Amino acid sequence: MSAMPEPPRPGTGEGAGADAGFTADATGVGTLPEELLDPQAGAVVASSLWAVVFAGGIGSRFWPLSTPERPKQLLPLVDEKPLIADTVQRLHPLVPAERILVLTAQDIAPALRTAIPEVPLANVLAEPYPLGTAASLAWGAQEVARRAGPNTVFVAMHADLAAAFPEEFRDAVRRAAALTARERCPAVLGVRPTRPETGFGYLQPGLALEDGLGIGQGGACDVARFVEKPDVGAAAELMGTGALWNSGIYVLEAQATLDAIEAHVPEVAAGLGALANDDIPHFAERVEGISLERGLLERIGRMLVVPTEFGWDDVGTWACLRRARDLDDDGNGAKGDVFFVDAETNVVHTESGTVVLYGLEKMLVVVLDGLTFVTTLERARDLRPLLDSLPGSLRYRPSPPRPAG
Repeated sequence: MSAMPEPPRPGTGEGAGADAGFTADATGVGTLPEELLDPQAGAVVASSLWAVVFAGGIGSRFWPLSTPERPKQLLPLVDEKPLIADTVQRLHPLVPAERILVLTAQDIAPALRTAIPEVPLANVLAEPYPLGTAASLAWGAQEVARRAGPNTVFVAMHADLAAAFPEEFRDAVRRAAALTARERCPAVLGVRPTRPETGFGYLQPGLALEDGLGIGQGGACDVARFVEKPDVGAAAELMGTGALWNSGIYVLEAQATLDAIEAHVPEVAAGLGALANDDIPHFAERVEGISLERGLLERIGRMLVVPTEFGWDDVGTWACLRRARDLDDDGNGAKGDVFFVDAETNVVHTESGTVVLYGLEKMLVVVLDGLTFVTTLERARDLRPLLDSLPGSLRYRPSPPRPAG
């Protein structure tokens, strides 16, 4: 991501303003009812919090397990539940199922509804084709504003993440929601990095919201800039300066989000009129695909970051399952009937037969009915070259039928 301008200190009357689509009064603090400005603000805001969950795409980096018929969101990659079911459960009871909106692809919407029956059918919003997360965010924000009111705060997140400590996750969302309502400014959950990871985005903290309570003391800060997927050296340098991982979990206000998209995201703004009229086909025709990070968050004038440690991980590649799953004493992660002998730091997923690994390390083995895939965990980070070279019969191989019962 590109750099953002250095934000002003909260309380100066500058910053978000009308220019960013997120407005504040002359004190720099959002105009709120008195009850939202007292110490119980988090509880008040959380009592009406909504969620917008992005659950589109196949997840090609989990080939061959992930297919068009069984996309990543429907796979039990972290535990025995599909990722989308994990996400819904993690939000509860902070955000009950009736206040969760799921944005997904039209062709997988029926399977998604089956995986999360507690979410009302009307809350699964099926895109006619992939719109990009900026447009998906606009649709979600419009629905939240229509159903719950324009000033309603909501959390926007992807379905493909792991959280080792769900209560800490909910606490962080509560805190971010209170700040978003108070400051009239979007917030992001920032995670303290544990390694110089090159596959994640980073957030460089700016000025602290409270004197003496900086990012190192757990205080919220303005975001000075985003850095998208740095190399190893730059990632290590960012860690040394106190930068945080961008969790991709954002807390926003419904109408303010729509106003900011109209002001700063021309790729989506052209379709907002149709969206306001609930004309989704015409909305889809008028928008261009762009991510919410690149389309909106890099362009607005101010954003907050709330530091948190809830065991976050992005379930983006096979290698991440060694961090998200329970491991044996040698660091192996397995699903299915697997035996490890003199083997370390491997990932094995088998749905057909028994797998035995002997004398190997840092390998990935995936066994399905009629197909076995073997590579290193390092090469499994990027399967695009492999998929580009495979014939369609392998690349889009249909999932085998599940056994009865």
